[in-house]
Amino acid sequence: MARLSRKRRRLLFLLGFSLYFGTIWLLWETPVVYPVKVFVVFLHEISHAMAALATGGWVERIELSPRLGGACYCPGGNAFVTLSAGYLGSLAWGAVILESAQRSGKKASRVVQGLGAGVLVLTLLFVRGTFGLFFGIVFGTALFLAAPRLSADANRILLTFLGFTSALYAILDIKADVLDRPHLPSDAYMLAQLTGIPTLVWGVLWIGIALVVSAGLFVRAFRNA
Repeated sequence: MARLSRKRRRLLFLLGFSLYFGTIWLLWETPVVYPVKVFVVFLHEISHAMAALATGGWVERIELSPRLGGACYCPGGNAFVTLSAGYLGSLAWGAVILESAQRSGKKASRVVQGLGAGVLVLTLLFVRGTFGLFFGIVFGTALFLAAPRLSADANRILLTFLGFTSALYAILDIKADVLDRPHLPSDAYMLAQLTGIPTLVWGVLWIGIALVVSAGLFVRAFRNA
């Protein structure tokens, strides 16, 4: 019975993931997914900020654009680490959120509340500009207030959705910003200027890491189902 139960759980996981992927695919350019995409941009810029602080720099401000762009003004610190932290950071955040979904159990609501509180605090500390402040406050508050009103399963589903989308969007972001348009002033472009290694090399390296990590996250979630 235990084996059958595990098989059923894994089948449900595959069906759920298929539904998730299909929904994301169909609604990717709609307002339904838009807040999550801005959230991933927020994680990208926060990752730059944390890398700068960790290597002796400081953060002047973070700005978010309604067109899914962002900028982190963080002088000082190690430029190589700071520039590398954006795309890989949002990927890492996705992995952490997804792992939290699998380990939280009945405490999933506390994890979602903690995530909402973290978004609020980081927004007030670092984000400037009308759109960025509005998004961070509303999104963080929504997570914080919704968590205790949702069941443990619903909170785990929410965390899984945010985690997987953060990881997948990192892949799409690298492709769109670096591989498709290597001439734009992206993180990889600035890293190429710093190191002399071409933009496309960094793009291929980062998207390779993102694909491997995302595949690993999927396999791990499937095995734990």
